[in-house]
Amino acid sequence: MTGSPCAGPAAPLAGVRVADLSRVLAGPYATMLLADMGADVVKVEHPERGDDTRSWGPPWAGDQAAYYLALNRGKRSLAVDLKDPDGLAAVRALCARADVVVQNFRPGTAERLGLGYADVAADNPGAVYCSVSGFGPGHVRPDQPGFDVVVQGESGLMSTTGEPDTGPTRIGVPLADVLTGLNAAAAVCAALVRRAATGRGGHVQVSLLNSALSGLVQVGQSALVTGVEPERTGHAHAAIVPYQTFPTADGELVVAAGNDELYRKLCAVLGRPDLAEDPRFRRNADRVAHREALVAEITAALAARGAEEWSALLTDAGVPVGKVRGVLEAIRTADASGDEPTLTVAHPVLGDLELVRPGFRFADRGPGPGPRVLPPPLLGQHSTEVLEELGLSAEQIAALLERGAVVQHPVR
Repeated sequence: MTGSPCAGPAAPLAGVRVADLSRVLAGPYATMLLADMGADVVKVEHPERGDDTRSWGPPWAGDQAAYYLALNRGKRSLAVDLKDPDGLAAVRALCARADVVVQNFRPGTAERLGLGYADVAADNPGAVYCSVSGFGPGHVRPDQPGFDVVVQGESGLMSTTGEPDTGPTRIGVPLADVLTGLNAAAAVCAALVRRAATGRGGHVQVSLLNSALSGLVQVGQSALVTGVEPERTGHAHAAIVPYQTFPTADGELVVAAGNDELYRKLCAVLGRPDLAEDPRFRRNADRVAHREALVAEITAALAARGAEEWSALLTDAGVPVGKVRGVLEAIRTADASGDEPTLTVAHPVLGDLELVRPGFRFADRGPGPGPRVLPPPLLGQHSTEVLEELGLSAEQIAALLERGAVVQHPVR
């Protein structure tokens, strides 16, 4: 099986099959990352509507929702009705042969379908089974629906985001979902390593709430240490100054002078060595205490030039700095800098389709364009192919197709 950004002989998960029974974001993001590592991911979808995100547009690329395209490269689609006994039996067979099973059904649904951990483990004791939920099995209401925006609120993430004089603000990307997908992929990989040593599979449980809480990192620890709710600091940092955005003559700039040496370098570039010697600003603790006065001085100095010019000067001096860019500008800038932020796949309907790469690279993937990457699949694009691999006869597949329990997309 090929079709991932690092598939081939050096792919870490080459030969690993994943039964992806998840939908929307956290689960599909996790399984896409596993596909990026070389796994063969079979995405199980409802035969009529498919993954919810297939309809989450605009924007659209042709008739494909951008939301869906962002989360499903490297996979094959099996469109099957789990209410049909034979369709359900086929999915159970898929799980029995899988190395990894990922599901985010509402609590109790997988067990009712015979697809819970105990059911899968009985037939496949080596399977790594990953349950993704909103609030985790130990939550007072484990069946509470988990949507990213709700969890951003419940976890404290939202309370830390925004300006001091405004209300809490939702983070622009669905960060709770993304953190959950990352945690799920990491935990699955760890479980696969353990299985290689012991032969045992296991049950990995990941929730949006716990992922978001763990993502609070130093903000959460500060709250535990002080017993006080953290205040919103907007673009600034509660414990480091200067560490925030500043306006320039033509755009916003982020300056992160994280220690005293960097601060002195910043002052030299600004032509304000006096700010480095001012006793109010000499040490970081002093700068935090006199934040408003220092920010006003730096703001006045930065107004003299544009963001790109300041960025070049500060970078040359070794001061961490960056321009505040729009999303498309950021992608194109990274591309021009040689960071390869995107890849292009050959989509069967859309033609060449540009997608955002995963955030990791494997240095031993070798020179050249790399292996072919499977595009986000059309609904049911691989149904017949997967069922044949599971050992269903042509007659059995034809019967499933005839009664609509399985859908095969005309494009294969």
